[in-house]
Amino acid sequence: MSRAVGIVGAGIVGRAWAITFARAGCAVALWDPIEEAVSQALLTVETLLPDLEANGMLGKETAGSVRKRVRGAASMEDAISDVEHVQENAPENVDAKRELFAELDALAPANAVIASSTSAILPSRFTSGLPGRARCLVAHPINPPYLIPAVEVVPAPWTDASAVERTRDLMQAIGQAPLVMGREVEGFIMNRLQAALLQEAFRMVAEGIASVSDVDAGICKGIGLRWAFMGPFETINLNAPGGVADYAARYGDAMYRIAETQTTPLRWEGALLEGVAKDLDRRTPPASRAERQLWRDRRLMALMRHLGDADDTIGA
Repeated sequence: MSRAVGIVGAGIVGRAWAITFARAGCAVALWDPIEEAVSQALLTVETLLPDLEANGMLGKETAGSVRKRVRGAASMEDAISDVEHVQENAPENVDAKRELFAELDALAPANAVIASSTSAILPSRFTSGLPGRARCLVAHPINPPYLIPAVEVVPAPWTDASAVERTRDLMQAIGQAPLVMGREVEGFIMNRLQAALLQEAFRMVAEGIASVSDVDAGICKGIGLRWAFMGPFETINLNAPGGVADYAARYGDAMYRIAETQTTPLRWEGALLEGVAKDLDRRTPPASRAERQLWRDRRLMALMRHLGDADDTIGA
């Protein structure tokens, strides 16, 4: 693949996108208003690439070949002046994004898609007044995208269908799994699902039904094992002899009764939050959190390698 991508914002998400695009053969220009952020991002990319190569996460590429495709840009204009896709990664602040998208819209080539990595802000909130608003959307990754392929493609009400299609095609071409939404909605897809699960996790701890450790174990030692390779709909479709309709007939009333007890949102604060934090700090002291994050990423690498091998030998 020979495509040019401009990345604006060189923090955790921006540098992860740089690896993801460059691994797929794209020429990547990385810019941040803080000059030190770009140099730090490039250093982080250099540090991560050998580990990814050793775990088979670069495909046929080498750490050196991927690194050569990522450069630091001297200015925003330099980063996006000759690209087909712009990926914005600024902090989660709607006013800042509105101002930044106005600049991006003025500087980016007329045919370039401008995508935001925002995880929480609806695209209509920062693109409404732009002359080029039809080419603007959200492409929200689960970080880091070089390990987790899902990317939510979220249009604003005025986003042109061709911009959505081009973004979907680009994400597929670089090895990601685009989740194309029919319209924007608070939380997009993944955070809405995660919010529902976390609400119930906090509720069970708050009501003394289960401990933090037991809730975590219930996911990673239980239903999460299936969710690593199939989603909730396929899970229930395979969990009853007659498929999803049979599952609904068997368990639908019970699930409805459970849902009736989950209608009141629970705020994560006060004594509840303090207790959860203390439990987690006992398991992973703050001083060792970075080490645990590295452990997480290496486990993810091993899992993705296994899933790739399983796709080849068993079938996707």
